[in-house]
Amino acid sequence: MIETKGYAAFDPNSPLAPFNFQRRDVGPHDVLIEILFCGVCHSDLHTAKGEWGGAMYPVVPGHEIVGRIVRVGDHVKNFQVGQMAGVGCMVDSCRTCSSCQEGLEQYCEKGFVGTYNSPEAGLDTPTYGGYSNQIVVAEEYVLRIQENQDLARVAPLLCAGITTFSPLRHWNVGQGHKVGVVGLGGLGHMAVKLAASMGAEVTVLSTSPNKEADAQALGAHKFVVTKDQAALKQVRGYFDFIINTVSAKVSLDMYAGLLKRDGTMILLGVPPEAPELHAGTLIFGRRRIAGSLIGGIAETQEMLDYCAQHNILSDIEVININQINTAYDRMLAGDVKYRFVIDMSSLENTSV
Repeated sequence: MIETKGYAAFDPNSPLAPFNFQRRDVGPHDVLIEILFCGVCHSDLHTAKGEWGGAMYPVVPGHEIVGRIVRVGDHVKNFQVGQMAGVGCMVDSCRTCSSCQEGLEQYCEKGFVGTYNSPEAGLDTPTYGGYSNQIVVAEEYVLRIQENQDLARVAPLLCAGITTFSPLRHWNVGQGHKVGVVGLGGLGHMAVKLAASMGAEVTVLSTSPNKEADAQALGAHKFVVTKDQAALKQVRGYFDFIINTVSAKVSLDMYAGLLKRDGTMILLGVPPEAPELHAGTLIFGRRRIAGSLIGGIAETQEMLDYCAQHNILSDIEVININQINTAYDRMLAGDVKYRFVIDMSSLENTSV
């Protein structure tokens, strides 16, 4: 076993704190990665606080991981020591169901193995995530990272990037499409960058007028304050697609009414309460509500390569690991533009 340092939530109410634990040994098909940076996703907070249920404490969050390979198994074919690598939201799946066979491991019919808080095969402990100094992952679930990029800004692409890239690719969003983006946070700011890069006209739909300048700087062509009824009326029946990134309670009925006939609203956030939606809003416009979950391994690699080619990176604030609890508080208050990323070298000076 490999001695590892990290930060963990030990229960729903206590602050995250240093935690020493063991990783499995590097098997013949495994890669050992020294973690350099790890993004902070809102789902980290949900899981650490037990808000989704099923938390297996202690929880070591983190699934936006970028680092350097320091050891490979004897049968590893596609990676070598010294390469940069990434790990996203999953580290395994059944590999045999129809979804896995189609490269859609995120929809594994037996459930994919999450990078953290999932049962780990052959061990009595759950998987532990990227708030740590190293991780062991099967090579099939490791991503290639180009070394000449700002690695801290690459890290959030492993979740926020692929979560927004996947639906844009699936629905073939591009030139001539009008895309609305609801929510200008970690996911929303990536949706704006990616949709604009694909040639779509992008409009940010926000309750906050003070976000307009930021939206334009990120590449949005238009900005609509959804509390302004006159502005909202002007975009009724306007959008081909709406990317809804909000995890709080919102009116799906209002946003669905902004779609054209045959338009699609894609849900990426998971609000705690069931949303309200009038069937007539869909029926009288043949509109659709759909959902999308991260992306498969091949598609995630496609996204990373696309972002490298088009110089698309996340907007971030780098923090030390001992600032994680403050970062959670600020994230809850919406006080981050647009992703916290932990410099994992700061873990060296911590101890249990």
